[in-house]
Amino acid sequence: MNKLLPRLLLALCAVATAGLAAAQSYPDKPIRWVSPWAPAGGNDVLSRAIGVEISKTLGQPVVVDNKPGASGTIGTDMVAKATPDGYTVTLGSPGTHATALSMVPGLPYDPVKSFTPIVLVGTVPNVLVVPPSVPANSVKELIAYLKKNPNSYNFASVGNGSMQHLAGELFKRMAGVQITHVAYKGSSPALVDLAGGRVEMAFESMPTVLQLVRSGKLKALAVTTPKRSSLMPDVPTIAESGLPGFDVTVWYGVFGPAGMPPAVTTKLNQAINAALRTPELGQRLTDLGADVAGGTAEELARYQAGESTKWNKFIKDAGITP
Repeated sequence: MNKLLPRLLLALCAVATAGLAAAQSYPDKPIRWVSPWAPAGGNDVLSRAIGVEISKTLGQPVVVDNKPGASGTIGTDMVAKATPDGYTVTLGSPGTHATALSMVPGLPYDPVKSFTPIVLVGTVPNVLVVPPSVPANSVKELIAYLKKNPNSYNFASVGNGSMQHLAGELFKRMAGVQITHVAYKGSSPALVDLAGGRVEMAFESMPTVLQLVRSGKLKALAVTTPKRSSLMPDVPTIAESGLPGFDVTVWYGVFGPAGMPPAVTTKLNQAINAALRTPELGQRLTDLGADVAGGTAEELARYQAGESTKWNKFIKDAGITP
């Protein structure tokens, strides 16, 4: 045993030295940033904005590679299976790094164990919106309206298991109302039917509905996050509108494959935190209705684990199936 100890120490030193050398030279080639959604969407726009800023700090191009499909899990799985050297990362969200565990049959990765958390970028509220034809101007009035005729009204979402869908299911439970979920293939067809009064309500992303609200085509009753949004400061939260504890937050976090060198993770974390403090990226996040987060990799790990536990338990308790 005593003879093995020096060899073990030498091996550990060699590993540590190699990791330090890798971190000191990192990055020495372009970084591939996989966006698991189609171009021009929120994830793609934010990925490109962050990439532009961190390339200035790191001295290497950040190439955004769109790999959409299967609710974001195709591109996300590519990152999970990539070499964990810091040259392949992705921008994750609840659909890929929390609820996918319950909503995607045969999910080829583990949302927590298959990734190295790097940094939480920001959080975004959804907005509870109704068409002008619905005679409610507050959450309390909406609940009273829905309770008059149980099972007579619908809420729209962009798909089964989406955060818009889960917001509606949570609202049903907490408000004690009976409304029917109608799943659409995207926000555009859902909003056409919503503005036309063919469905009564939706919990849509703020950037998607902002202009419709400002033009009077939809009414914003509340936001789904624990605090109000700077883009809609006069719109209350659902929690302060009679349903305390209501919280459906869309979030974005940067992840790499599991097993990345800690020093490389730290370098990426520092670069992204610095980017989040720039006026350009801060404004881009504000335009998306997001609150800038930042922080340590450990903080993202704790946040993601909490969100995964919360929503997968809720999906099971609510009997929501893929």
